[in-house]
Amino acid sequence: MATTTYPAAALAGTGNTTTPYDVGLPVLRLVLGAIMFVHGTQKLFRWFDGPGVKGTGMFFKKAGYPAGETMAAIAGLTETLGGLGLVLGLLTPLSAAAVVGIMINAITTKWTGDVVGMEGVEFEALITAAAVTLALTGPGRFALDRFLPVLRHHRVSYGILALALAVVLAAVVLLLRD
Repeated sequence: MATTTYPAAALAGTGNTTTPYDVGLPVLRLVLGAIMFVHGTQKLFRWFDGPGVKGTGMFFKKAGYPAGETMAAIAGLTETLGGLGLVLGLLTPLSAAAVVGIMINAITTKWTGDVVGMEGVEFEALITAAAVTLALTGPGRFALDRFLPVLRHHRVSYGILALALAVVLAAVVLLLRD
């Protein structure tokens, strides 16, 4: 069984060769970004049968967050903009980190000790893993980040720094809970 070896330039997406990463990463970005965009707009605008800011705010208040509607608006904006950023491949490390920060709060709020089932957090864990993957690998070749000089050539350090920021901000938000 033969294996395919890709030159470093092709893996980095700098040559004219389309790699598996160039095809696979946009699929992951589009699906994850769309999921997050839908969830965010449910919170903000009641789209897709969502509860809107008021309904989501009541959930946040019940979960122990202060200023429920403000927290709902922040969560909705984070999900919407993070999702849109992933779909477009724009500011990908920060967009993915926004998703990670939201998911840290979602897992912490929802988790009762079960991993699977109605009380489980497997969906949230999968979203978190996908977002971490995108933060560390970058958006792939077909992304708007390719037009930004700083992000044109993704570095693992960008993802690590963005994820560290997400963890710190998520921890700060969790500390605000009752």
